[in-house]
Amino acid sequence: MTMMMMITITMMMLMALMLGAAAACIVVLVPLGMAGWHLSRNSVLLFSGAILITLSVCVHFTSYFSSVSDYVTSVSSVAVFHRPKSSCMNLIHRIHWEVKPNASLLSFNATQNLSSSFDFYEKHWDWSKTQRIKACRIHKLSKPEASHLINGSWVLIAGDSQARLFTLSLLNLILGSEPQRMDSVKTALFKRHSNYSISVDEIGMKLDFVWAPYVLNLTHLLTDFKTKKKYPDVMVMGAGLWHMLHVSNPSDYELVLQTLKSSLVSLFPFSTELGIKSPPHLFWLGFPMLINGMLNAHKKRVHMIDAMWHAYDRALSESRLLRQTGGPMILLDIQSLTWNCGAHCTYDGMHYDTAIYEAAVQIMLNSLLIKSRHRH
Repeated sequence: MTMMMMITITMMMLMALMLGAAAACIVVLVPLGMAGWHLSRNSVLLFSGAILITLSVCVHFTSYFSSVSDYVTSVSSVAVFHRPKSSCMNLIHRIHWEVKPNASLLSFNATQNLSSSFDFYEKHWDWSKTQRIKACRIHKLSKPEASHLINGSWVLIAGDSQARLFTLSLLNLILGSEPQRMDSVKTALFKRHSNYSISVDEIGMKLDFVWAPYVLNLTHLLTDFKTKKKYPDVMVMGAGLWHMLHVSNPSDYELVLQTLKSSLVSLFPFSTELGIKSPPHLFWLGFPMLINGMLNAHKKRVHMIDAMWHAYDRALSESRLLRQTGGPMILLDIQSLTWNCGAHCTYDGMHYDTAIYEAAVQIMLNSLLIKSRHRH
């Protein structure tokens, strides 16, 4: 639409300039040319006449130059990329961490059952206590607050193991006060390479986790939604670790991300024919920080070196999938969360403590709150 406007405006201005030139010939050049012919009998007067003609033409066209200037200004204002209107959205990742030895385990003995070494450390996080954070009302949502926010929603989370851990943290916030129910959720959710669905009838929420380790799987999922003409209210996606391990080609990863972006953009102009009242809220789970020396397989240590995952991270940025680069999806920056939490927050250099994914869930919920306030 913007490009068509620019072309239309350009054609109108060119037509105006052509009409102005024709008017100049009739109104200015003809009379003054006749005057110049009479003046030609005297070379001095002819030279003076030529100067007079030149100055007159310049004055005549000055008004058109101002129009061109206005046109350039208008085009520059039209061709600006849309950026998030709320500065609050720029603050949702301003999280600080406190990681310290677990005081209750200082007298650790071999009879105590610890799942891994990172259980020796307590992890606490919160948003920075600044006036801007407070003004934006960014905070950790309680179970009642989170339940009210996503009441009646269909939430889709699709991706690899990072997405599965994110799903667990969201359900733990909603169902955490029911330990037995959460035990059955964990058992079903962590079946290897499988999908999972749950309906939380108390708040009318439906949640689907779809195992989709490759970006191509996500694109096919969108095609299925288009066929059924029914879409989730919230979509959280993230994939790339399997591509890094098994394909190891950042350029190809960028291409498949661009294809995913094209699918999202084509699916969600939200035509009334599809029966969509409002667009889904779209989130992308970023890469975690990979700690090569802690990876638990030789192939991972060979293919998932620092240079490779940094190249994959650049490919994500250059694909323009994310809102910050003009795309449709809001980044849940797992990389910054894992980087700031550090090596004590992971047991295998790739999968991190539940606190990481709890923070990511809260970032998503706060972004939904911010967007909701701006709609009203």
